[in-house]
Amino acid sequence: MTPASGTAPLAVTFTDTSTGSPTSWLWDFGDGTTSATQHPTHTYTTTGTYTVSLTATNAAGSDTATRTEAVTVQAPPPGDVPVLVGAGDIADCSLSEDSATAALLSSTPGTVFTLGDNAYPDGTTADFADCYHPTWGIVKDRTRPVAGNHEYHTTNAAPYYAYFGAAAGDPTKGWYSYDIGTDWHVVVLNSNCSFVGGCGAGSPQEQWLRADLAASTRACTVAMWHNPRFSSGIYGDDSSTNAFWQALYQDGAELILTGHEHHYERFAPQNPAGVADPAYGIQQIIVGTGGKDLRWFNTIAANSLVRSVTSHGVLKLTLHSASYDWNFLPIPGDALNDSGTNTCHGAPS
Repeated sequence: MTPASGTAPLAVTFTDTSTGSPTSWLWDFGDGTTSATQHPTHTYTTTGTYTVSLTATNAAGSDTATRTEAVTVQAPPPGDVPVLVGAGDIADCSLSEDSATAALLSSTPGTVFTLGDNAYPDGTTADFADCYHPTWGIVKDRTRPVAGNHEYHTTNAAPYYAYFGAAAGDPTKGWYSYDIGTDWHVVVLNSNCSFVGGCGAGSPQEQWLRADLAASTRACTVAMWHNPRFSSGIYGDDSSTNAFWQALYQDGAELILTGHEHHYERFAPQNPAGVADPAYGIQQIIVGTGGKDLRWFNTIAANSLVRSVTSHGVLKLTLHSASYDWNFLPIPGDALNDSGTNTCHGAPS
């Protein structure tokens, strides 16, 4: 495995050296995640020492090898502020903007997020191999993805989960969470509701979300998924994720990132009903600017502060102990400039 130690987030590549021509593999990374890939890369996001095991199977049976204290993940040094950077609506083999946004990622340290619709047109194995991998694939080892509707054009989004492996979460769900730095909790949700048992109150995903938020000890929370709840774009507002908003607002979350609309749009902090709430509201930012052709605005939504349909780029978030900075990084030749700072807050009383 390489490397065996380092600071979080730590991407480790594992190599199978089994003999006997195994036909299947099951890695257990020791942090609650597994992979069936022969030579996987796994990103550890939480400090600790991890025991790793590999079960290899061939026609004669299975054998398990375990290495205790195999991986050591340390906290970043003081002053090393964690960064999230990414966008949605990304790779199309007929366009070049995805290569330009990939270059921005390559020069920006931090954990990369995607916001869905990663590989056009249909999220097939070929779409990922031919369009996504040569562009955003250059930072795959530090990417935590979101599934979009185009991934589900292919049955159960199977190529998406195969490409990203354990980093994409359980392929029957597509939701997961992780911690970054010492103060931030990141929640990744799946807004392809009809494929995962719904997104409404009482759905398995909403129940998981509430339990996950309740278990988190981090002071600040950012959530991300594909379809925006509020939008001035061609799809407009989408109430299917209202239960997500309710749970996040009640827990005191700070920020929601989405894609789907092919534009950039930042909203003032607001509550789940779309009413401005500077004290406890959640700021939503749509970042559908990863490479696919940009679209246009329809009716301007309430609380929409900044909008652009002329700039591809990525959003960089710098996550401090009680605040965050956002900064939109446009590709060369595009001009959108949007940056600022917000503080973390508690839950409404």
